[in-house]
Amino acid sequence: MKSTVESLEPTRVKVTVEADYDELKPDMDKAYREIAQQVSIPGFRKGHVPPRIIDQRFGRGVVIEQVVNEVLPGLYSRAVMDNELRPVSQPDVDVVEVPAAEGEPGGLLKFTAEVDVVPAFDVPEFEGLEVEVSPVEVDDEAVQAELDELRGRFATLKNLERAAEDGDYLTLDLEAKVGDEVIDTLSEVSYELGSGNMLEGQDEALRGQEAGAEVTFTSTVRGGEYAGQDATIEVKVISVKERELPEADDDFAQMVSEFDTAEELLADLREQVARRGVSQQALEARDKLLAQLLEQTEILLPESAIEHELSHRVDENTSDEDKQSIREAVENDLRQSIFLETLAEKSDVQVGQQELFEFMMQTAQTFGMDPGQLFQDQRQIQNMMVELARTKALVAVLRGATVKDTNGELVDISEFTADPAEAEAPSFEEQIEEVTEEVAEEAKED
Repeated sequence: MKSTVESLEPTRVKVTVEADYDELKPDMDKAYREIAQQVSIPGFRKGHVPPRIIDQRFGRGVVIEQVVNEVLPGLYSRAVMDNELRPVSQPDVDVVEVPAAEGEPGGLLKFTAEVDVVPAFDVPEFEGLEVEVSPVEVDDEAVQAELDELRGRFATLKNLERAAEDGDYLTLDLEAKVGDEVIDTLSEVSYELGSGNMLEGQDEALRGQEAGAEVTFTSTVRGGEYAGQDATIEVKVISVKERELPEADDDFAQMVSEFDTAEELLADLREQVARRGVSQQALEARDKLLAQLLEQTEILLPESAIEHELSHRVDENTSDEDKQSIREAVENDLRQSIFLETLAEKSDVQVGQQELFEFMMQTAQTFGMDPGQLFQDQRQIQNMMVELARTKALVAVLRGATVKDTNGELVDISEFTADPAEAEAPSFEEQIEEVTEEVAEEAKED
């Protein structure tokens, strides 16, 4: 097979592919065998009809058509790889010539494919890269918020005789009706007043109510058979309670941690807040580094690729202002994706099986997916591998960059950019996840 590429526009090319008959011969033989299995011709057993008889009865053109349909996608893919093209749309294919349908077998298959592509671009140099991030500020307010969150995990609920206010916890019985039909019931469900995470209009109806009160309000059904219809919600308030936080004293410190005093616990919380601050600096550095690299890189995007993405994000009700904003977001997303893919290719990033497994398990847990289904989907596995390779490539660049805060102080994020291949260290995302959730995990274990 040979292929040539002609540039039609800065972002569109015409690929011409030729494959001679000798290259197509194995596919022709396969097509004859398949057709022989499908036809019945007197005097010949099924599956043993000679090619010349098939040509006489049905014409060699039928065989050639089947071969062309089967081999053309593979030949096109080979041409794309051989010429290092980056298509962003389906090709417009035109078959120019096919092998001889009559007479002596021979000839060639020739076709052209016009397709939108991202032109090749140069990745900027990585020497001397410097990124500026926000400084870590561990103030008393942040430490107190951390302490209050910890106290909240061990809070108790106290019955109240007063009217309900935002932040109170209500125990409710609910019944929902559309017309005269009961569509749902809930018994003794706990609800934090003011959270707004249950039914539209529920907070307004329950504010100021006391235990034993019965109220009715109307809310729109969000999903299911009655989605979009108004439902009548009848609610009975079983109890009204407020949350009481335990005192942050030495006894509390001993109950929730390995420390003996509240002072030691506070010191540890302060250290954890600081560590999380550094993890946020690492994330900020990664994002700003990518933005900096993109500013130094010219990536031409085919209009067809932009329009394809826009078709999924806008409709006739979208305002012109929103359309422009969405378009800018689409262009930025496409540039990021294309740049990171190229960066991973040029960096020759390798993704290990264990590394991929851990990344997929983490992704499944984050998005509430079934890991079993995820591992059975080859397309998902390939997408995960590409995503992980992109992330590793960017982190490798970040590893060599200088990171400073806005005060001019050097920031050490090496624990988040360690190369897993060298030290069997957790990946970048796993490191961030570990630091971010460390307090919660320790509390669960205790």
